[in-house]
Amino acid sequence: MTATPSPLPGAALDELADAIATGATIAGLGESTRFAHETFGVRDQLFRRLAREHGFRALALQDNASVGATLDTYVTGGAGAAASALESAWRPWRTAEMATALEWIRTFNQNHPDDVIRIFGVKPEQARPADYDAVLEHVHRAAPHRLAELTSYLKPIRTAHEIDEHVQRARGLHPGRPFAEHARDALAIVEQLPSESVLDRMRLIVDFHERSVAGRNNYAGDAQVWAETITDYQRRTEHRVAYWDGIAHTSAAPATLGLAPQRGPQPTVGSVLRRHYGAGYVSVAIGFHHGDLGIATVPEPAPDWLDARLGSADRPAQWLDLRAGEARRQWDGPAKTRVISGVYDPSRDAAEHLAVTSLPEAFDVLVHLRRVSPVRRLPA
Repeated sequence: MTATPSPLPGAALDELADAIATGATIAGLGESTRFAHETFGVRDQLFRRLAREHGFRALALQDNASVGATLDTYVTGGAGAAASALESAWRPWRTAEMATALEWIRTFNQNHPDDVIRIFGVKPEQARPADYDAVLEHVHRAAPHRLAELTSYLKPIRTAHEIDEHVQRARGLHPGRPFAEHARDALAIVEQLPSESVLDRMRLIVDFHERSVAGRNNYAGDAQVWAETITDYQRRTEHRVAYWDGIAHTSAAPATLGLAPQRGPQPTVGSVLRRHYGAGYVSVAIGFHHGDLGIATVPEPAPDWLDARLGSADRPAQWLDLRAGEARRQWDGPAKTRVISGVYDPSRDAAEHLAVTSLPEAFDVLVHLRRVSPVRRLPA
């Protein structure tokens, strides 16, 4: 299976994978954006080497448990195609690059039936579009006179499964009222009707919207819960695990988002894993200097950012291991590095960053790419 191309040559990727794998039980392979073809390519090719040469046998993704189970079923021989398996996944995963990665894992597993790679989601079970349909169908049968009211609550909020609520707000697409309030009003209707199974689905819908970035008014996520999912899996299986997410989650130290500086340093999944595994958690940051991401053209970084410092060498790609004594001394201290999410706006580029108090505490290895291009979205 052809890998997504990487700006780093094969020999450099081999050396980098060797460096990451040394002493690692968990490898946090974090990107500064989920929109770049090249950053995904580096991560994909590193994972392939970690699997082939270093025995990594699990891939943890920022998605819910049911999506993880669907992807795991596909890579372990289930019916269908990779694109179909991704239909219910979080939107950033629904790319041709991710489909290619899944196809490679499936082929690897076919060739190693007694030593397969497994996939799991770090989030608990979450509502899916089918849950909305089940609730609507039940009310249609049990209380048709309440259907129009229920539909008015559920129709706008199910769009969050395609475009996150906080992204809708940033893009001016949001209808106005918080989705969690709509969900709670819908729950009040369903609670008056018989059927515990449908009530459980409606509670999942409420939980989905209350725990979203918009519902919590916090980008940090449930760091402790997600990290415990990874540690529980690793303890149970004794597998070496690669964790794919954004650097705001994989950072091995608490971090402050430039979009929410008033909150100060927030715990990350990686910081919880670092406390648990020590040096056995290796944090890798894959970033870039500038480029076209499809959603926006990202300009050159501010002069005081890590991305500008790394980009001063004007190389297509490079990597640094900050665990080495001299490199750690050279790069120690506070740092800002760009983070491009679904709410990115070039007009406020200066705020689109992640700040850490010590760069080597947050990231063991840095990968820097000079220029990037967009990922290829799968058809809806």
